[in-house]
This record gives sequence, structure tokens and C-alpha cells, in this order.
Amino acid sequence: MSRRASAEGLGTSLLLYVIVGSGIAAETLGRDQAGQLIAHALTVGLALGVLILLFQTVSGSHFNPAVTLGFWRTGTLTGREAVGYAIAQVVGALAGVAAANISFQQAPLEVSTTARTGVGLVFAEAIGTFVLVFVILALVRLGKESTIPAAVGAWVAAIVFATSSTGFANPAVTLSRVFTDTYAGIDPASVPAFLVAQVLAGFLAAYATRFFFPDPANLNTTDLRGS
Repeated sequence: MSRRASAEGLGTSLLLYVIVGSGIAAETLGRDQAGQLIAHALTVGLALGVLILLFQTVSGSHFNPAVTLGFWRTGTLTGREAVGYAIAQVVGALAGVAAANISFQQAPLEVSTTARTGVGLVFAEAIGTFVLVFVILALVRLGKESTIPAAVGAWVAAIVFATSSTGFANPAVTLSRVFTDTYAGIDPASVPAFLVAQVLAGFLAAYATRFFFPDPANLNTTDLRGS
């Protein structure tokens, strides 16, 4: 368990380093907001795909408490394992934010002043997180784990660019980005609504996985031929 939790912590740390670092770099290098967002989205999606590929056989490469919640609800993880993963993810995320801030000569941890409020942003977080967790759980259930790095990297890049919230879709990401007063930051007042949306989306994704892709041991002939 310690090796797996360590992989989750390190992977999440590196992910946040890229998220915050690419945000600062994009903001610094140009004033074209569309260009900044595209560069940020592609960088985050590619980095996440690489990190998933790197740690997939060690811990499953969750890097996200909502994903871990989904695996717990579908019976893949015990409650104790899920808590250990989530703690490692949050601690790792904070370390990654601090490292990125330091790399760009910012204070290691500085509370963000960027408000991200409104029903639209919270709704976007729910959709983005639901699909993210659903894709991962479904691909695992279908035995297509090798496709997860590309699928998840592509989806995350898409929601960073295409959603009003810029695709946090991860409680560890949300909590840690409070501590960077940069392009990637989120102020503390905006966090609770994001977290509620993400956690509920994780629960719903687990339910959807069990509904659409039941355990093969429980399939009947109708399930196998479709309906």
C-alpha cells in the first residue's frame, strides 16, 4: 500500500506542477487568451497521459480523489485504501503547486484571488468530472486499460479548453490550486461548490458504470447480445 500511495502522491504532484507551471508560462508568454488556453489544455492533457502510462501498473494512476471514489464504489478498492490514496493525492498536489510556484519565482504557497463562481461553472465541473471518471471505470471494466492514458489525456485537454470552469474535475487539483495566485488559481470561496459537484459526479459515474457495464460474472444472455 505504501508503494501505491507514494505513486499516487508523486504522480499527482507532477500533474499539478505541469498544470500550474503551464498556466504561468502561457500567461507570461502572450496576451492571446485563446492561444494561452489551447497551449495550457494540450500541455496538461499530454502530461497526464504520460503520467498515467508511467504509474498505471503501480497504483492504477488515479491522481484524483473522484476517480478513487469511483473505484471504491465499484468495489475495486477498500475504504482504507481509498482514504490512503486520497490523502497522498492531496499532499502530492500541494507539493506540486509549491514546486511550480517556486520555479516561476512566486511565493511557494500564496492564496488565490481568482473567483470561479456561478451555476454554469459548477455544472461544467459536474459534467467534466462525471465523464472523466466514467471513462476510466468503463475502460477498466471492459479490459481496455491500455487505452486509458490516451483517452483520459484527450478528455482532460478537451474540458480544459471547452468548459467554462476550465476543467478542474479533481478535488485534489481544486484544493491545491487555492495556493497559487496565478492563471491556474481558484479562490477559497469558490472551492466548496466545485468539490460538491466533483464528488457527486464520482458517485454517479460509479453507478453508471455498474448500470451500463455490469460485472461479467453477473451478465445474462440478454446482456451479452445487447438489448
